[in-house]
Formats: sequence, structure tokens, C-alpha cells
Amino acid sequence: MENPCGVRPFGLPPPFWAAPYPGEPKVNKPAPTSSQPAQLKPELGLRDLTLFAIAFIVGPRWIAIAAHAGPGSILLWIVAAVLFAAPLGVAVAALLQKYPGAGGLYLWTRNDFGPWHGFLAFWIYWFGIALTLPGSVMFAVSMSAYTFGPSFAHLADSRVYVLVVSLAVIWIAIGTNLVGMKIGKWTENAGGITSWILGALLVAVAALVWSHRGSATPLHLWQASNWSGLNWDTLGFFGAIAFALSGMEVLGLMGSEIRSPERTVVPATWIGTVFATVFYAATTIALLVLLAPASISELHGLADGANAVARLFGLSWLTPLVAVLVMINGIGGFGAFGASVSRMPYAAGVDTLLPAIFARVHPRWNVPHISILVFGGVASVLLVVIQLGDTMRAAYQSLVSLMVLAGFIPYIYIFASAWKCGRRIAATAGMAVTLLTLVSSAVPTPEVTKVWLFEFKLAFVTALIIVSAWLVYRRHKPARSAQI
Repeated sequence: MENPCGVRPFGLPPPFWAAPYPGEPKVNKPAPTSSQPAQLKPELGLRDLTLFAIAFIVGPRWIAIAAHAGPGSILLWIVAAVLFAAPLGVAVAALLQKYPGAGGLYLWTRNDFGPWHGFLAFWIYWFGIALTLPGSVMFAVSMSAYTFGPSFAHLADSRVYVLVVSLAVIWIAIGTNLVGMKIGKWTENAGGITSWILGALLVAVAALVWSHRGSATPLHLWQASNWSGLNWDTLGFFGAIAFALSGMEVLGLMGSEIRSPERTVVPATWIGTVFATVFYAATTIALLVLLAPASISELHGLADGANAVARLFGLSWLTPLVAVLVMINGIGGFGAFGASVSRMPYAAGVDTLLPAIFARVHPRWNVPHISILVFGGVASVLLVVIQLGDTMRAAYQSLVSLMVLAGFIPYIYIFASAWKCGRRIAATAGMAVTLLTLVSSAVPTPEVTKVWLFEFKLAFVTALIIVSAWLVYRRHKPARSAQI
């Protein structure tokens, strides 16, 4: 019986920028012309791909969010890893084999379900990441205030400081990827490496504190009493926890820039998934050892934990070090966002579903520079707009819920494609967690005081994204139809 992952989609020809389908003869491609964009260069090996995935998946801010929810979140990390992160890795590896080439989610969905669904999946996912970037930057910049010492710690809650520095950081990270993956990949590598350092440091200081005065939070991880922590408020965080373990699909967005994908993608997905799960569970436990859940801030909980250790042992350098590591990790993640997600508008531009300008590749740096610049601009605007009408912490929670909602809708397509590819177990588990996550993302956290404003933002922005996708698609659909 023929492998379903090698079956060519229903009559849709592969775009010229994609590699041949399995079983098709390779042909020599003509040199790029003015009507045919330059090809992206394969710059990512196994090391780069693994660190790229880790930089994209691992975000230190999720540690504080999970720890604030209490010990019950540790079980949720394990559940999300087994039922979502691992199935997502299986699905991505299979779909990369089935549909090689740049575009990832857009390419997979377009070929399996048609151009409109491909464009809708791309459009929602792109906005989901554009919503993710401001929240990630806010966390890292809020933490950065602690690098200057205790007298500047108040800046962590200053809206002016956080907004101004966040905008600067976004464009620094975007700029490193404008000069090409040969240079930009080192930003992502630095982000991945600092994840290991930060995780090891938090676990080490937590072990030191535990041996000195015990845990600030009772941790009965394998006793029945721990299930009492799994209340409605904790489940309200499940969307954020699942989102924290998502991101492996980013490897598909870089399909044309991976060296020997048949040998590198599968190990990269497993290494990245295992590391992310261990990192999140261990660091959540570490933060709960240092602080009680009620005293952990979602924006600067890591710095507060480091402060507790510094006061206990007189380690004045610890908090600034943690803040610097978070900032470096953040910049690596921001660069990964801009570098990977910009390949989706590039692919849609090649298919004429977006203006042709998005299909341009810089003649010197070989990157889709227009797509990267547009991504940075949209993320900057969203960072400012989402602040309207509420406190900074409530705005941050709105960003988290919006990015989970927008980010998880496209996973319906990914796991549906995995089902068609024959990965039925992975598709079933992933789809179930996706639907649960979408529901939990609409649950306001205790920090949200204006529930009506919170729910309105979620409904309005989600509707705006879908309607705008339809309007853009309708405008460019005739060109696409003519091409096919």
C-alpha cells in the first residue's frame, strides 16, 4: 500500500519554489529572473535547527505564569507534553517529508485543503505570532530593569519604560535577521544556549535554598493532595501552558533553508520537545521552591525569585545575571519569530495570494526582507494598541489569551493534515488538546478585573483577523485562479 505521506495532493501543482514531491524526478531549475524570486539558501544544520527550535519554543516567561498557578501546573506540563508537544513533532516531521519547501503550515494546508484554507491558516498563524512577539518583549524588558540594581526595579512596572525599550528590542532582533540566516542564526543560537544556562541556574539555586530552609510552596507532586491544585483557575492557564510547548511547526517554515532535512528534522523535533518539557517542569518547581504562588508576578517573577535567593545568601549579582540571561534568550526568540514567520508571507506572495512585493528576496542577504519588515511593523503596532483601556498587567494577560487563541486555530489544520498523512494517533491527541486550549484561552485570569473588556478584545481581534483574511484573499484570488 502506498505511503499516504508520499501521495501528491489532489491536482494542485507544487509551486516552483518547492522541492520535488517524493518519487518525482529532480529537474534543474533555471536561474532566477525578474519574475522568479531567488531561492532561499540552506544554512541550518542539526545543531542550528535544534537550537532554533529551542529558542522558538522555550520562553522563560511561561515559568512565572505556570508557577503563579500553583503546583498543579507541573502535572499540566507533563500532560501537554505527552498529548500535544510530542504529537506536534510527529506531525511536523511527517508533513515536512510529504511537502518539502518553504512555507510550512501554508504549504501543507494549501495542498491538503485548498488555497483558501491555506491562506486562512497562514493569515491567522501569522497574526498569532505577531501577537506573541509583543508579550514576549514586554516580559523580557520588564525583567531587564533588574539588571541596573534594586533602585531601578520599579521600572519593571513602568508602562513608558516597557513600551519604549520593547520597541527598540523588537527592531534590534528583526535587524539581525535582515542580513540573512548566516548571521541571524547566531541570534537564535544564543537564545537557545541561554535557555540551558538559565534552566540550570534556576534549578541550582532552588536546590541550594531547599537544603537551607526548605520549599516556600508545599510540593506533594505524586500524592493525591496535589490534585487539589487542579482547580478552575489552574485549568484557565492550560492554554498558556500548551502554547508554551508549541512551536515545533516553525521548522516547516524554514523547510528550504534546512541542510539534509531527511536526517536533521526528526532528531531536532525530539531533542527540542524533550528539552522544553524538562526545562519547563524543572524551572517551575524551582520557582515554587523560591516563592509562594501568590507572590509570583507573571511579568517579573523570575527576578523576584532571584531577589529572594540574593537576600538569603548575599548574592547581589544573581538577579542582574538572571535578567541578562532572560534578555538574551528573549532576543533570540524574537529573531526566531521574525525569521521563520516571514517565510509564510513570502510563500503566499509567490502564489500571488499577497502582493508580489512579499515574494521579493534581498539580492545580497537572500532573505524575504519585505515580509520581515512588515512583521516588525505589525508587532510594534499591536504592542501599542493592546495597552489601551486597561492596566499593563491586564493588557499582558489579554495578549497571552489572544496569541493562544490565534496561535492554536491553525493547529486544527496541522493535525487534520497529519490525519490525512496517516499519523492518526498523533492527530487525535493533538486535535483534542487544541480544542481544549481554545476553550481555556477565553477564561480570564484573576488579574483581569474588566472581564467584559477582556472578552471584547478577544472576540473583536479574532473576528478582525478572519474578516481581513477573507477580504485580502478575495482581492488576490483571481490571480491565483488564473495561475492554477
